Amino acid sequence: MDETQRQTKRKKVGLALSGGAARGYAHLGALKVLVENQIPIDCIAGTSAGSIVGAALACGLSVEKIIEIGSQMHWLKIARFSYSRKGLLTNEPLGEFLKEHLPYKNFEQLPIPFAAVACDLETGDEMILKGKGDLIRAIRASCAIPGVFVPVEYEGRSLIDGGLTSLVPVKAVRQLGAEIVIAVDVNACGSSYWGTPSTFLGIFLQSAMILLRTAGRSQHYHADIVITPQVSHLRPDEMGKMNEFIKAGEIAAQEKIEEIMKILSSAQNISVS
Repeated sequence: MDETQRQTKRKKVGLALSGGAARGYAHLGALKVLVENQIPIDCIAGTSAGSIVGAALACGLSVEKIIEIGSQMHWLKIARFSYSRKGLLTNEPLGEFLKEHLPYKNFEQLPIPFAAVACDLETGDEMILKGKGDLIRAIRASCAIPGVFVPVEYEGRSLIDGGLTSLVPVKAVRQLGAEIVIAVDVNACGSSYWGTPSTFLGIFLQSAMILLRTAGRSQHYHADIVITPQVSHLRPDEMGKMNEFIKAGEIAAQEKIEEIMKILSSAQNISVS
């Protein structure tokens, strides 16, 4: 067969990055392994912390550059007290931080198609923000943890954290055209850092984490590969432990890399013109 008559088509690969606050640093370790093994990424969707990492990657930034930016993040740089009755804090500082560090500010400028997932506070609908519009505001909306952060107004809607409707945004990345989905769920491992709670607040928080983990797992079935970093011993607010999160992401992705390679290899369609 003449090689000039041979055409290889590759299915589009999408990345779905879950929410998880500081645990989102584990996404960086997973990305590092995917890039090192030359796994193609054609589109990306992110929820909450995953929307920050996903947007940076969609901007064309290297994993090393995203890690450098991540090392500059801390709670005082991304949040401040709010005078609103709708939330204790505002994530407006997060928007300012992202404007400083991301080279693009609108969806239509991005080199790689990207979607940020949020939730409509009034209707409870999943909002897949993509295509065009304010990228920075969309990320803020995706990260607006209800009760903690003031909801973010976006195109006439009041939006909150996308983890309420789609913790692992597989549906969103499929809408971008992904035929093979690699999901990274930083919550699937659970939470062992506080043992069995003994107060009403501890029970409430543990129950909320269980609900999130269960919701995230229900979305695993729609992905082709799910990477689950083992970070149960680390709290979602421990931004100072970035390197530990990254290492856990690397280990989890490395364990899946052979499976990913097999899926990509078997998914190639070869046709003769």
